[in-house]
Amino acid sequence: MTAEEMKATESGAQSAPLPIEGVDISPKQDEGVLKVIKREGTGTEMPMIGDRVFVHYTGWLLDGTKFDSSLDRKDKFSFDLGKGEVIKAWDIAIATMKVGEVCHITCKPEYAYGSAGSPPKIPPSATLVFEVELFEFKGEDLTEEEDGGIIRRIRTRGEGYAKPNEGAIVEVALEGYYKDQLFDQRELRFEIGEGENLDLPYGLERAIQRMEKGEHSIVYLKPSYAFGSVGKEKFQIPPNAELKYELHLKSFEKAKESWEMNSEEKLEQSTIVKERGTVYFKEGKYKQALLQYKKIVSWLEYESSFSSEEAQKAQALRLASHLNLAMCHLKLQAFSAAIESCNKALELDSNNEKGLFRRGEAHLAVNDFELARADFQKVLQLYPNNKAAKTQLAVCQQRIRRQLAREKKLYANMFERLAEEENKVRIGVGNSGNSIPPRNLATVGSWCLWLSVPIPETKSCPFLWSIKEHVFPAVGAVFCDQCWEPTHKPQKLGWLL
Repeated sequence: MTAEEMKATESGAQSAPLPIEGVDISPKQDEGVLKVIKREGTGTEMPMIGDRVFVHYTGWLLDGTKFDSSLDRKDKFSFDLGKGEVIKAWDIAIATMKVGEVCHITCKPEYAYGSAGSPPKIPPSATLVFEVELFEFKGEDLTEEEDGGIIRRIRTRGEGYAKPNEGAIVEVALEGYYKDQLFDQRELRFEIGEGENLDLPYGLERAIQRMEKGEHSIVYLKPSYAFGSVGKEKFQIPPNAELKYELHLKSFEKAKESWEMNSEEKLEQSTIVKERGTVYFKEGKYKQALLQYKKIVSWLEYESSFSSEEAQKAQALRLASHLNLAMCHLKLQAFSAAIESCNKALELDSNNEKGLFRRGEAHLAVNDFELARADFQKVLQLYPNNKAAKTQLAVCQQRIRRQLAREKKLYANMFERLAEEENKVRIGVGNSGNSIPPRNLATVGSWCLWLSVPIPETKSCPFLWSIKEHVFPAVGAVFCDQCWEPTHKPQKLGWLL
């Protein structure tokens, strides 16, 4: 049946049986999945395992009955290829398509819904026919932030479900490309977390940790997950370069997980890892240092079997790790994460000098001057000889004054323009118009000040300025100095948010 005939069926014509035809693309060559290309796609690339694919489809039973269509919903259907999110026939067939291609797929029951079917629309042991159009596909984003910094496309699936963890010994074969030019080709055996010592990008190690034994993948790295703003002179990689790696994970030996270690082993390993993190930090390898300190926290945070002596050592290691994590985050300009690490350190020691100071630095970096000032003031209250805190407190005070001055100037200019009007506006207690209730016209997210404004020879009406409440005293000073007599101070009718 042609597409036109199928449309006729959908519009109300009597259903007609559909032919079973096409090229056998089933892995076993058992005619379980047959494909007929109705319109050729463009380019040469096809989706790989793990890619997110976007399609439109219509499905029929063999008797011509339509049971589903994304076109009816006017919404493309998307899924991760090769992850078992759809029937087997789809994972097989769509991996053979190109963007723009339209094809018909005939699926035997064992590649569709089997002997059970999918009631009420699909009966048991039903052979199905689909028309599918592929619009787009994209690789799997492996970053926690989902910022597209590490994209993986799986050429060949690996064995089992186990993956290398932090500290695992891995054996890999790799090829690195910059603008399609090969710059690195090696076979390596190394410990996850030590890759930077072998001139491997941070993002590549993160990708390896998501692979299975025997897997062959392509990994695309954005600059922040590759060699960053510095580049890599050894490979003639310029700053801010995007890289591509062909990666084959041959084998790996997992490191001991937290639950596999006793309390003594956790303390021993934490001490070793802390020293390793310190070395990385001194070398400016902040992301590598970060991973070491995170290990310590994961090992010790929820351990409850420590003796009293071990518990003291564990708390000291946890405190140092949170403080060091905060410092790494500051260096990497991840200020929210730095604040979070400081907060965790201060939960263990509320008066910790480094915790308070580093949190103040993070607040200052994101222009939270009041919070930064409070942290530096507390540091000086507890540790009066801290010269760095005195310096930073002075910076906070200066920036707060600048901010207030800018706001005062902004509103002064606005009120000066009002004062130049022929009919002077007077605002104050006792003026008619104060009884007029304000209407809620506030913009969401902005503080709005309602004042009652009497204008000569006109009716009084509410007047609205969108300003922040904490600058009201400054606004009042402007009113008194430039527009009104001291006895006619502005009266705030209400604040709306």
